Amino acid sequence: MKNIIVPVDFSEQSEYALQTAASLAKEHGANLLTVHMLELSDAIFSTTDTASAQQAVFLIRAAEKRFAAFLDKDYLGGVSITKIVKPHKVFAELNNIAKEHGADLIVMGSHGSDGLEEIFVGSNAERVVRNSEIPVVVVKQKHTDFKVERFLFACDFEDESLPAFQKAKSFAALLSAELQLVYINTPGDAFLSSSDAYNRVHQFLQKACSGLEVTIHNDYSVEKGILNYSKIASADAIGIPTHGRSGLAHFFRGSIGEDVANHAKIPVVTFKI
Repeated sequence: MKNIIVPVDFSEQSEYALQTAASLAKEHGANLLTVHMLELSDAIFSTTDTASAQQAVFLIRAAEKRFAAFLDKDYLGGVSITKIVKPHKVFAELNNIAKEHGADLIVMGSHGSDGLEEIFVGSNAERVVRNSEIPVVVVKQKHTDFKVERFLFACDFEDESLPAFQKAKSFAALLSAELQLVYINTPGDAFLSSSDAYNRVHQFLQKACSGLEVTIHNDYSVEKGILNYSKIASADAIGIPTHGRSGLAHFFRGSIGEDVANHAKIPVVTFKI
């Protein structure tokens, strides 16, 4: 692991992400690419008005000053940090930063759920997840010593999920974590008999050239199944596949993946299909 991207908006959640990323950086000798995005209008940069140009410079310098203060943390001692300030809030730019610096991972803070309010949906974290070409770790709690010993990956074991599975496998290896696989079997149209479910899983693993075992867990919904089984398996993090154009795809169509990211107590890692 060489470089870890951490989007920073100076919130408590972005500090959770920073602490998690710092823990990973120390363990793997990685550099942190801390990124702050300003919400400046293109008009400020295209105008010939001197006052507007001066205002843009002032805002950028103010952000850089606040950025430096935010990064003045004891737990960042000994960690190599690169500060990046972008004038616009365009989350697709993180892919450019990842390519330029060879980043392996994005660590992003999120509120998760707060009572009946689903904050993750439509949030910055969701936008990062939907745009990122590299894995995204979504954290909602403080992790001063972040370690993943048991990593649970859930998918539908269809061919479309093969790229995400390979990325999850690499991620687990990177962290020296045990990779646990689960298929969630639910009632209704998506229900499979035990033999059909095992046949699907077997064919998938053959194509993936993997000898790992898969647990078939029955539950009332996919999201509940993932969350419930993660507790049974004592998982330290949950992995799910995503689709860039439509969010969380196929097995995770609709709000399933977002529900997992909202309600999971442990970090959720997304892998783009």
